[in-house]
Amino acid sequence: MFVATVVVAAVVAVGGLALLMNVFEHKQEAKNPFFRVVELTDDTEDPALWGKNFPLQYDDYRRTSDQVRTRFGGSEALPKTPSQADPRSIVAQSRLEEDTRLKTMWAGYAFSRDFREDRGHSFMLDDQTYTERQQAVKQPGTCLHCHASVYVPYRKAGGGDLIKGFEIINQKPFAEARKEVTHPVACIDCHDSQTLHLRITRPGFIEGIRALKLHQGVKDYDVNRDASRQEMRSYVCAQCHVEYYFKGTEKRLVYPWQNGTKVEEILAYYDETKHKDWVHAESGAPALKAQHPEFELWSQGIHARSGVACADCHMPYKRVGAHKISDHHVRSPLLNVQKACQTCHNWPEDELKARAVTIQERTFKMRNLAMDALVELIADLKAARTAGVATNDTRLVAAQDFQRKAQFYLDFIEAENSMGFHAPQESVRILGESIDFSRKGQNAVRALVPASTVATTR
Repeated sequence: MFVATVVVAAVVAVGGLALLMNVFEHKQEAKNPFFRVVELTDDTEDPALWGKNFPLQYDDYRRTSDQVRTRFGGSEALPKTPSQADPRSIVAQSRLEEDTRLKTMWAGYAFSRDFREDRGHSFMLDDQTYTERQQAVKQPGTCLHCHASVYVPYRKAGGGDLIKGFEIINQKPFAEARKEVTHPVACIDCHDSQTLHLRITRPGFIEGIRALKLHQGVKDYDVNRDASRQEMRSYVCAQCHVEYYFKGTEKRLVYPWQNGTKVEEILAYYDETKHKDWVHAESGAPALKAQHPEFELWSQGIHARSGVACADCHMPYKRVGAHKISDHHVRSPLLNVQKACQTCHNWPEDELKARAVTIQERTFKMRNLAMDALVELIADLKAARTAGVATNDTRLVAAQDFQRKAQFYLDFIEAENSMGFHAPQESVRILGESIDFSRKGQNAVRALVPASTVATTR
């Protein structure tokens, strides 16, 4: 008994000592969140250099090259034969082949030529560079604002002035401006090189959020001075995941938030400025192309109202040893439910996934109804024009305006990448109103042309 007691006591003592040493080591690690292997400056653009100081985050960042598809997002890796014009050997699947109605929706616009599923941040620059839309229309350097690491190139082009460089690169042809950038979005686009604090580097967002705050009664808003840290955890994402347009011959990137961020407020701004992206090839309507309004739709949802930031779900915190870091493998929360969702929602993973998919499937059904209604309206407008209705007939113009509204509302959800999850009720409202606009447009057209003529001409 005595010997056994001594042995047990020794084991307990050794175990306790090992535990104390482990705790001590973790505390020491926590005191040194990173080791300064290289000196970073405001000109350190290459994320691999940042990775020498922050290997955990950099390893996650590189994983954005993963191609994993969820039910309504992500992309499968499709093999492609490289060519001189397009050296990519892997691409995402074509959305135009998945749903040919999109070609009708965007007839006469570059998106009817090439539109694919979104891939991770690793591919954002190459996919913009080699899309067939570049052959369909000569795109400007403005596109790089959201498809490349532009903070350093903007400052270089502007002689140290970020806004001036933004204005210079905007006006260049894309092929020329492309030579001035090297990387997709990188560490320096979201982090101060000295303090590592989150910051906004995209001029489009700096100006857009100032206009939005002014609309809300806040004057002289400086996002890098006035935003809270939690707000910044959404704003750094909203630098690019937003609706926008190219203004004037200078192709200045503008976020249309002067009236607010709801779809009808954005449309009202476009109507006030008489902006159109193109004239629809089949209907003759002055049409709008929504981009990727994740920030705008999220702003109308329960997560935004509850103070949940984009990063809380798409870059949730995780533990690596003693370190607590944001997961820089930016991806769908449905691929990371335990950390992205269960931190707040104490429900089984399968149930949380099922809830999300139910929301998305209901939105998708409404999206299909809205798409059918829009395609029918376009066919009716095409038939009316074929039948010889004057292009300046006020009733035809009114019907074309209904198409403009219906199409923008539908595209606001189609182009947004959550399939309604960011704001489910708002998404269904928008799609319902899109259907209503399409049907009102059809009624207007059929007051001009007999239904039998429309049916024959289709």
